[in-house]
Amino acid sequence: MNFIQSFVVFLLLQCVAHINGYFVTVDPHSEECFFDRAEAGTKLGLMFETVEGGFLDIEVRISGPDKKVIYQGEKESSGKYTFSAYETGIYHYCFSNKMSTLTPKVVMFSMEIGDAPKGTVGAVNEGEAGHTKLEDMIRELSGTLTSIKHEQDYMHVRDRIHRSINESTNSRVVMWSFFEAIVLIVMTVGQVYYLKRFFEVKRVV
Repeated sequence: MNFIQSFVVFLLLQCVAHINGYFVTVDPHSEECFFDRAEAGTKLGLMFETVEGGFLDIEVRISGPDKKVIYQGEKESSGKYTFSAYETGIYHYCFSNKMSTLTPKVVMFSMEIGDAPKGTVGAVNEGEAGHTKLEDMIRELSGTLTSIKHEQDYMHVRDRIHRSINESTNSRVVMWSFFEAIVLIVMTVGQVYYLKRFFEVKRVV
């Protein structure tokens, strides 16, 4: 039983999808690009979120080894795009802030790279077929767990952004309320002073 458990844990560790998560600052009038090498048929997924700067928007572009644009988006605050590598080579994904003149943008992103597809398996005996099925099930389970963890990180960042927006909005409302109160007090004092001057009786000596 211990051997089977050790074997399952080993396969699970071997089958976990490769994910890199980063925070990058994109300066105004600039572009930051990253790349990963993938085999043909490999599943790739890019998830990103603009966490700071301006209107929380960024331009995104994904291109293949032949410079063909796979995906391009403008003024996006967050997103997730999944695709399969159509050929073996280096895939680029870029974040552009050329539309901004003053404000840098901070982007959180991660690229999930699945396992490379395996070749066609020849005739196998029953034991090997069972091991292959077990490996496939473990690989599917590990991919699902990785996706869940990734979604949790993504939702955590979004929650932090929305909390920051709410706190900023609340502070502005409070400041505006204080300003309105001060304006009302000044207007009240001014009106009392004006009416007092209006009803004063001027005597000629």
